[in-house]
This record gives sequence, C-alpha cells and structure tokens, in this order.
Amino acid sequence: MTAIPSPVYLLAGGGGRTGRGPDPLLAEALSLAGKVRPSVAYLGVASGDDRRFFSWMAEALVLAGAGPVRLAALAAAGADPSAAFAILRGSDLIFLSGGDVAAGMECLRRREAIPLLRELHGAGKPVLGLSAGSIMLGETWLDWPDPDDDHRAVPFPCLGLAPLSCDTHAEDDDWAELRALVARHRLPLAYGIPSGAALRVTADGMVAARGKAVVRIGFRQGEVVRQDDLPQEEG
Repeated sequence: MTAIPSPVYLLAGGGGRTGRGPDPLLAEALSLAGKVRPSVAYLGVASGDDRRFFSWMAEALVLAGAGPVRLAALAAAGADPSAAFAILRGSDLIFLSGGDVAAGMECLRRREAIPLLRELHGAGKPVLGLSAGSIMLGETWLDWPDPDDDHRAVPFPCLGLAPLSCDTHAEDDDWAELRALVARHRLPLAYGIPSGAALRVTADGMVAARGKAVVRIGFRQGEVVRQDDLPQEEG
C-alpha cells in the first residue's frame, strides 16, 4: 500500500499560549502522529542548534502533548549527520524551529538532509514548522544581502513539503518580504500566517487556516495585491 504524506502544519508562533498552558495549535499539530506522547525530532538548523532555544521549545512541545524531544543536531561543525538522521528516522514527528531561513536551508543542503526529509514526509511522517521553519517547509524564499534593497534579494528553493510559499508573523510591516517574494516570482498566491495562527496544508495543496484568518497575497495584472483573507476553519 502506498503511503499518503501527512498534512504539514505551518505555525507562526506567538499568541497561542495562555499563561503556562499548552499552545492549542501546537497540540493540534502533534496529534497528526496519531499517538499519545509522540516522540519528536527537533531540527534547529535555522537557529544554529541554539541550545537555549531548543530547551524552551522542547518544554513547549512537551506541554502541548509531545513525548521525548531530541535534537537532531546538524548545524555545528562537529555534528554527526548519521546520528541526526537516525533521530529523524526514529521519531514519530519532525519539528523545524525558527531562526534564519537561508542559514537553515544552507545547512540542510550542506548536510545532504533534504532528500531524507522529503523521503520521510512522503512515507507519511508528520512534519511541522514554526516561524522560519514554516517558511522552510514551503517552496521558495529570498535572501537579502542588503535588507533595504529588494532588487538584490536572491531567491532560493526551500523543502517544498508544503506546495506553496509563505511568511510568518509579519503583520506589523504589512508582509513586506512576502510582497517582495510575490513580485519577484509573480506568484499568483502566497500566504501570510499572522501571530497565533497556523496553516494546515495537505499534499495536494488543500489549505486550512487554524487559530485565525490567514493573509493571501498574489500577483495580478502587473501588481502585488492583497486578496481576501483565508477565513479561520471552524472546529
């Protein structure tokens, strides 16, 4: 029987937790594993495998219902890819952390981890991202050598496990980087996931906004325009 890829959860982060309670969107994403207390492989390449960030996110994952959370370390010069790959293969679910999208993708390419991630997702292993991790799970992004010059931004491919491109928690600047991406590629549609929201994406491209409405921006008739928001899915 051919495996069906699990839906991908793209979380913006922020706004989901109340006090010390679990993040409901994180808990919902963890439920994709279909297990009580699923084990999680944590990919922190976008944050250079920062240990403090890992500890903070591992706590949030466990609070939301995860079992053991193990760091699949790839970023450090002395990292052992074979050990990281074993963690990725042996865990119930894979989580990509926030940080720097370009640095994260460069590390995955350098460590030759991209084929494995695509293989595991294609075999049905659930994958979710947070912030930069969500962008990495999409199709493409831009690297800005000069943050003030969109014309010099360099496009690069991401993992493509979600068949779309997105940005996260950029509502304060009206999705400026996402607009630059849409303009560069003339994308008919891309998604802005605001703080406290998530986008659930199936392998065939069906999308659902979770937590709150998700922004849609596209290239139409020679210009970048904001389209109607994708309304929050009920239930």
